[in-house]
Amino acid sequence: MISKTPFVSFLILSILVLSCNETPKTTASLLIYGGPIYTVDSIQPMVEAVAVKENKILFVGSLADAEKYKGDITKVIDLKGRTMAPGLIEGHGHFMGLGYNELNLDLMNTKSYQEIVDAVAEQVKKVAPGEWITGRGWHQSKWEEMPSDTVNGFQTHDLLSEVSPDNPVYLRHASGHAGFANAKAMEIAGVLELSKDGVDKLEVEGGEVMRDGLGRPTGIFNERAMSLITQHIPETTPEKNIQAFKLAIKACHENGITGFHDAGIGKETIELYNQMKSEGEMNVRMYAMLTGWDKELLKDWYAKGPSIDEDNLFTIRSVKLNCDGALGSRGAWLLEEYTDRPGHFGHETLPMEFVKETALNGLQHGFQVCSHAIGDRANKEILDRYEAAFTELPEMAENHRFRIEHAQHLHPDDIPRFAQLQVIPAMQAVHMSSDRPWAIDRLGEKRIKEGAYMWQSLLKSGIPIVNGTDVPVEPLNPIASLYASFTRKTLKGTPEGGYEPEQKMTREQALRSYTLDAAYGAFEEEIKGSISPGKLADFTIYNQDLMTVPEDDFLGTEIDMTIFNGKVVYDKSK
Repeated sequence: MISKTPFVSFLILSILVLSCNETPKTTASLLIYGGPIYTVDSIQPMVEAVAVKENKILFVGSLADAEKYKGDITKVIDLKGRTMAPGLIEGHGHFMGLGYNELNLDLMNTKSYQEIVDAVAEQVKKVAPGEWITGRGWHQSKWEEMPSDTVNGFQTHDLLSEVSPDNPVYLRHASGHAGFANAKAMEIAGVLELSKDGVDKLEVEGGEVMRDGLGRPTGIFNERAMSLITQHIPETTPEKNIQAFKLAIKACHENGITGFHDAGIGKETIELYNQMKSEGEMNVRMYAMLTGWDKELLKDWYAKGPSIDEDNLFTIRSVKLNCDGALGSRGAWLLEEYTDRPGHFGHETLPMEFVKETALNGLQHGFQVCSHAIGDRANKEILDRYEAAFTELPEMAENHRFRIEHAQHLHPDDIPRFAQLQVIPAMQAVHMSSDRPWAIDRLGEKRIKEGAYMWQSLLKSGIPIVNGTDVPVEPLNPIASLYASFTRKTLKGTPEGGYEPEQKMTREQALRSYTLDAAYGAFEEEIKGSISPGKLADFTIYNQDLMTVPEDDFLGTEIDMTIFNGKVVYDKSK
């Protein structure tokens, strides 16, 4: 009797071969090929092609295999040598601030006090007497020349007040941690003259009103003292909010940003975002942090718990705490006095007991805690409070992913604590590029070299870094922040070799910090951050290869196309 086994084996083999050659039943809606595709996926870091079905990645691999998913409805994008990578995630920014920077005075590129005065003088011609003029972006340490009349390294209001006698003016520092007001604004706030009733209105806990030698306010309001002026600025309108929102979306797409970690929003902004989502306008993946200033807001959210959007468009599961100021305004909270202002240690802008309380609440109610800390004392104090909370509630502290936003200046003893406690540093590399030339004046060489912008030390310790720009503190441009990440140079290409070059990221680490590690920082690494089958179809396409372009040419990199949710939302050629 003849055995049937060989025949059966042949039949099965034939079926397998035929099935491998068949076109898959699933047809892709989008096929992309024709250039380097960096996946940020360790299994296959670089591929030839990607197939997408609606808003999910269907296939990643060779072009020959990807073409099996091609059908009559498939849209094809030929990269023509351009480079594609996962959609970029702004890991720490202020979304509405980005939009409002488009509507108000943008002082980001001003190089002197006189340029600010001139910009305000022009604006005075366009507005009615009595109307507020607001703006943001000036930074005295970046000016090419300083005015002759300064107090503690800052300009005084006199020249500004001369050109705007009938309009209150308030201009935020680039850092957002100080403000500059003219005489009219201070008159409205009742702080122009010293109090006649013996009560000093210029003393503010957690803040500072700069004064001249006669005790008069100079116009500079630092940290919590800013509220003396800002409480008098009229609220915006719903129409203007929507306009700013749409401008911010447009700016994200033009910069290849498909995800955004919004660092601190309140009730009104939450309502706006929900409205924009319902109207189909939420065309960026928003990961929002509740502002820690509003205790009633936090209480309400603790009661109902996190909101994790099944559409992956607007998620709230974290709290933002503002615990100190910025180096530029000398508000960062330091363990030792400022090198360029003896006797001054910066400001604790939020009581540390509230950090501990929030950490415990976060663990109990499922919220990540993200604390702003720039100075070494602020970082140490927050790590101490986090650790105390983890020790008190160990069963709830697994996979907490608490963050410190900025982590700009650390005491050497605290660097390994991030990995030990699994606290994620969200660090904006472009801050090093902008701040390092003058930050050494604030901290001195020893503190700079031992503890400032310690990217590689943190990465080697075993903790990921979330990158970004802190927009509108810095422009949203991710190319500048990526460049700063692996060169540690200013955007002018100095110094040769970079500042503290041992702390440079590699190009691969830099890209990961803007994609997969940023997704991890929001509990979203399973759905985005790499080009992997099943993940969301968000991609950024560049005009040149991020990994191979010479360093000197890197800043010439442009965003050619942004794909969000499987659809092209920005095309530079159109």
